[in-house]
Amino acid sequence: MTLVVDASVAVKWVLDEPATDRAVLLRAGDAELIAPSLVRAEIAGALWRAALRGDITAPDAARALHVAVSHYSRIIALAELADTALELAIELRHPIYDCFYLALARRERCALVTADRRLPIAARSVTGVEVQALSSA
Repeated sequence: MTLVVDASVAVKWVLDEPATDRAVLLRAGDAELIAPSLVRAEIAGALWRAALRGDITAPDAARALHVAVSHYSRIIALAELADTALELAIELRHPIYDCFYLALARRERCALVTADRRLPIAARSVTGVEVQALSSA
């Protein structure tokens, strides 16, 4: 089984946040975890914010980024997904960043797992894509 896992879940692999236990269980399973290359920037952004708050040191943030990304078996280039992501973003009136994950899930015919509360709601009308909230994954 293949799952698209967004950055909201991946960050929980390296930072102690609500639902970290569920994120770690997902990672520990036998599913192939994939994401668009945007995931690196989004994880780095979350780690940057954590470092600014003093929750993590800069060296620990750099290590955490490497660890989080290492759990993906495939990272897909944005260029492969951009047209579909843009179409979805316009159709859903939703930020394109999330739509890269939706585009990948559609292309791979697999579920997308997210800890984002708005994404499953926005994606309801997208045919061929199942979006699972981390709490129910």
